[in-house]
Amino acid sequence: MDHTASGAGNPHEHRQANRLFAETSPYLLQHAHNPVDWFPWGPEALARAAGEDRPIFLSIGYSACHWCHVMERESFEDEATAAALNADFVSIKVDREERPDLDAVYMAAVQAITGGGGWPMSLFLTPDGRPFHGGTYFPAEPRYGMPSFRQTLAAVARTWRERREDVESAASLLAEGLRRQNGAGGAGAIDVGPSLLDADAKAPAADPAAAQHPPLDAGTVELAVSHLIAEFDFGHGGWGGAPRFPQPATLELLVRRARAKSDPAALATAVRALDVMAGGGIRDHLGGGFHRYATDTNWLVPHFEKMLYDNAQLALVYLHAYQLTGELRFREVAETTLDYMAAEMTTPDGLFASSQDADTDGVEGATYVWTAEEVAEVLADPGATALFAAAYGVTAAGNWEDRTILSRVASDAELAARFKVPAEAVATRLARSGELLQTRRLGRPQPGRDDKAVTAWNGMALTAFAEAIPVLGRDGDRRVAERAADAALNLLRNPDGRLARSFRLGRASGLGGLEDYAALAGGLLAMFEATFGERWLVAAHGLIDVVLTRFTDPAGGWFDTADDAERLLVRPHEIQDGATPSGGATAAAVMLRLAELTGESHLRAAAERAIAPIGEFGSRYPRAFAAWLAALDFAVTPITQVAIVGEPDDPETRALVAVARAGFQPYRIVVAGDPSTSGLDLLQSRFRLDGRATAFVCRDFACRRPVVEPVALAAELA
Repeated sequence: MDHTASGAGNPHEHRQANRLFAETSPYLLQHAHNPVDWFPWGPEALARAAGEDRPIFLSIGYSACHWCHVMERESFEDEATAAALNADFVSIKVDREERPDLDAVYMAAVQAITGGGGWPMSLFLTPDGRPFHGGTYFPAEPRYGMPSFRQTLAAVARTWRERREDVESAASLLAEGLRRQNGAGGAGAIDVGPSLLDADAKAPAADPAAAQHPPLDAGTVELAVSHLIAEFDFGHGGWGGAPRFPQPATLELLVRRARAKSDPAALATAVRALDVMAGGGIRDHLGGGFHRYATDTNWLVPHFEKMLYDNAQLALVYLHAYQLTGELRFREVAETTLDYMAAEMTTPDGLFASSQDADTDGVEGATYVWTAEEVAEVLADPGATALFAAAYGVTAAGNWEDRTILSRVASDAELAARFKVPAEAVATRLARSGELLQTRRLGRPQPGRDDKAVTAWNGMALTAFAEAIPVLGRDGDRRVAERAADAALNLLRNPDGRLARSFRLGRASGLGGLEDYAALAGGLLAMFEATFGERWLVAAHGLIDVVLTRFTDPAGGWFDTADDAERLLVRPHEIQDGATPSGGATAAAVMLRLAELTGESHLRAAAERAIAPIGEFGSRYPRAFAAWLAALDFAVTPITQVAIVGEPDDPETRALVAVARAGFQPYRIVVAGDPSTSGLDLLQSRFRLDGRATAFVCRDFACRRPVVEPVALAAELA
């Protein structure tokens, strides 16, 4: 299967390459033959802008972004548009996945200017980097109520020449607003002044950050969950209107609360959302995994790109739902999503690639959709064809552009009754048909893959595979996880313990940010908890030490960039979740678990200081702070510690470990090992009772009597 980066076969590759040709990012390389005189972000571009006193056009996107490709085809490959850019601007292209710090700073500016945001991000800056106008996608011709990109370029250039004082004033006003907002942890409205081009929408005012940070309060989580349940569209299984995103952090919070409080409403909400997504077109029913989001409220029509971070998070929440409910349908989703990542997203180095494109040969979704005739031809059996069509909604008319997006429209039981066959036979026949169709699909042209390994997203994928090891009991998950963990430490971590942002073609690039350290530490911590290999714990702790020394914000929490990273207009400190959890929330969650494992109180104190100011925002806007709420939930919930003295591979030890891990246990810490060789504080001063593997259960700062029988351990834990 072709896993080359999206953009291969560009019809303009005969053109002379621009400066992006020397980069490693697939996204930047896609633009290396544009007629635009692109610069990568760096001193050369900024010096050129300052020396020639020209405004900067900053374009930020990523390889799997559909509308990034559209804007490239329409504008950046257009000679006349490129000439306008080259004449009046210094043009800089940035891969947001390589530079999340730049993305965060300038996304805040776009949101202030337009009231919204997204990618491609298109900004106009003064030579010293202050934004004064911007938006996202600009069409090649005036449409959608928007001016054309060339009209915008002409207006900005004219304003720069003729109204320079207004530009400087607007840029200073916006820069100061960004600094104030950053100091308030991302809260508060930014006054951008009157529009320079009379084309911008104003963002609504937001409530300022509370002056005093309240103590940690379990009621915050309860209130947030009640809001999530009340706002849930149970009929269609989601929040808000179209487009609908999976929101795995929100679902994870609900699953945790269902476990902690035996809350039937939280469980019902989570189960409904998970079931609808698993049956919808957003899920790839043949190849496994999930597409980016659904363009409709019914979860039928996806935006077909596949992101590593979505699949990593969704595999984990389906795994947890299986642990909580015992429902095999959730296990099947978790397994097929992990299998997809192992088959399609692993790189020769053992890391995980970033994404697969929505488009194949310029057509969105072409790899994934079917006609009824194609299905009948592949299955070559009228009975099998009828059964598959009834199960997955295949019709002659199709459900999207005369073709069918597969979605599960009938259950095995319904199909068994309709076709008068046993339910087990239905499952077997559908599985065989799916294998045949997937084999045919693999023979089609495949979407491009961005094979850049992003550190944070690799940490998320590592977490999913590591947590699956003891739950699913599959050797393949362990092999993938161990290889990825070793590769991350060898290729993404420098000898001094510092992380790169990404890795591709034998070369690490960029400085790791907060989310990179936090997510990879979380993955390594999950590896320790799955295997009891203490080298993973040591490595995770080392990354968290860097967070504490290099990222700490004296006002609380952590900056998104290290103290020795490039100095930008502001040092970003984003607290809200996006498509991935906030780096600060992930760091807090890892520190809390580390504190339970190591007894290091300063880790808990640092996490609690970071969590404290989130309470008000979390209870009011739970979907934007779900990862923080999960960290708060862990911080205020009594934790049970189980220390098992015995060799991890000893059958007696394994029997005790199995009892301790049974079910979904987010509020339980389990360790096993030999105190004489372990550095774990939880194992120190422990012993074998009568020479047998022995379990010690501790909660509420007190430990119960040691036990050696699995039944006795189950009684202690109950």
